[in-house]
Amino acid sequence: MSAREPSAPALEKYKVVVVGGGGVGKSALTIQFIQSYFVSDYDPTIEDSYTKICVVDGKQTRLDILDTAGQEEFGAMREQYMRTGEGFLLIFAINDRGSFNEISKFHTQILRVKDRDEFPMILVGNKADLDLQRQVSKEETMNFARENRIPYMEASAKIRLNVDESFHELVRSIRKFQELESPPTPTVHLKQKEAKGCPCVVL
Repeated sequence: MSAREPSAPALEKYKVVVVGGGGVGKSALTIQFIQSYFVSDYDPTIEDSYTKICVVDGKQTRLDILDTAGQEEFGAMREQYMRTGEGFLLIFAINDRGSFNEISKFHTQILRVKDRDEFPMILVGNKADLDLQRQVSKEETMNFARENRIPYMEASAKIRLNVDESFHELVRSIRKFQELESPPTPTVHLKQKEAKGCPCVVL
């Protein structure tokens, strides 16, 4: 009888939600991440779901990504996705002051729905390729990020700047948060198995 194949490490799965005002490039950023393709025309999203398996810090991770509507009329759907999301990308456009002002509303609402003081979120200033039209200074965004203890990065779906990094950084925040929430169980049983001469495979 052949020895049992070592089972592959379980795939991590996280529900990630992309939020922000209308027209900030949420879909462009998401599609660039999933398909490495830049969507140039703006077609307002109601709600789109995507799945991508990627490797973050050596671990295979499946991301179920929800790309949400920025328009106010879809506000009723927000609480629903905020309840189920395990991490959030808060996206604004650096050339749109109004979209930055909206971020604190999203941030506050997520914490209220989650009933938390902190939750895994990454603040992303999109459209970094339009730096000459910038309406929101880096200093201002860094201050907001620091006050709310969330990482900040500038990205551009158009030139594929910090696209993967934004999602990967969010995965790291989720992992860290979940480790603090549920410390790993003691590994006594593993040690006992090893003592009994269990064939161990080092990958």
